[in-house]
Amino acid sequence: MMSNSIKKALITGITGQDGSYLSEFLLDKGYEVHGLVRRASTFNTERIEHLYKDPHIQDARLRLHYGDVTDTHCMRRLLDEVQPDEVYNLAAQSHVRVSFELPINTAEITGVGTIRQLESIREYQDSTNRQVRFYQASSSEMFGKVLETPQKETTPFNPRSPYGAAKVFSHMAAVNYREAYNMHVSCGILFNHESPRRGETFVTRKITRAAGRIKLGLQKRLFLGNLDAQRDWGFAGDYVKAMWLMLQQDKPDDYVVATGRTASVKEFLELVFAELDLDYRDHVDFDPRYVRPTEVDLLLGDASKAHEELGWHPEVDLEGLARMMVKHDLRMAERDKALIDAGHMPENAFDGGSD
Repeated sequence: MMSNSIKKALITGITGQDGSYLSEFLLDKGYEVHGLVRRASTFNTERIEHLYKDPHIQDARLRLHYGDVTDTHCMRRLLDEVQPDEVYNLAAQSHVRVSFELPINTAEITGVGTIRQLESIREYQDSTNRQVRFYQASSSEMFGKVLETPQKETTPFNPRSPYGAAKVFSHMAAVNYREAYNMHVSCGILFNHESPRRGETFVTRKITRAAGRIKLGLQKRLFLGNLDAQRDWGFAGDYVKAMWLMLQQDKPDDYVVATGRTASVKEFLELVFAELDLDYRDHVDFDPRYVRPTEVDLLLGDASKAHEELGWHPEVDLEGLARMMVKHDLRMAERDKALIDAGHMPENAFDGGSD
């Protein structure tokens, strides 16, 4: 039997990049971690599979539950079953470019999915008299066409995509539930955060995957859209610590989480290809298909409040992030090359596209 003193966390979006790092972090803190996953015809738990093999994770402290954030009954059932101390809402259709193609789906999952969780928690708290602390994954994309630089907690929102608009809805819903019902709800306005676990359709991972393949002769060209877009890029492993710190505060609040440094896609390309002694200009071409209908030109976060109130500071800089991702993806390219050489993978497996 597990001690009742063990904290329980419920993570929606546990199989994503942030969910996997947050799971590791919370398990290391001694939490019992429950994750919500959508049922599919194929398994999509590869980012957290290593946790099941960790000998330090005993007594079934990591458990997955099938469900969907768009299903209110599912969320309420899970709350009754798990009785979590903390809920981290990381579930979203999170690809900005895709949100232009799937705006309604993005609104349902990224927007309405949040208020369904908040309402379920409100009802659960009212019926059980148990407090649940809720973390909402807000986004720098809410700032969109920025109205001031750097962006901080008081900067007005001006989203430029269905994804950004859905995140604004979620953020304001979270703030409303905090103020209207005195719920412990905190929002992390996270700027771009990357890692070797980033989905391969996101531009940073597209770049590092392609660079490794190009280095080994598996791919010739990489096609990208706007190289001048500037982002504040950090390491996802650092950012999940800020999520946890927010829920340890006596008073809930909103916090910008960022490095305070911006770099263009072009600069990230230069860093990545230089790690492999390559010049990106020899391998990268522009393709208008990867340009968003409305672009966010510049994002730069001011995380002073998180520094002062949470004691949070990023540990991995942009150069370290690029190095980490290149090292990982070069190993993957070496694995792919071995499969091709053995005849287990077609030579033309990589087309070089990007968002």
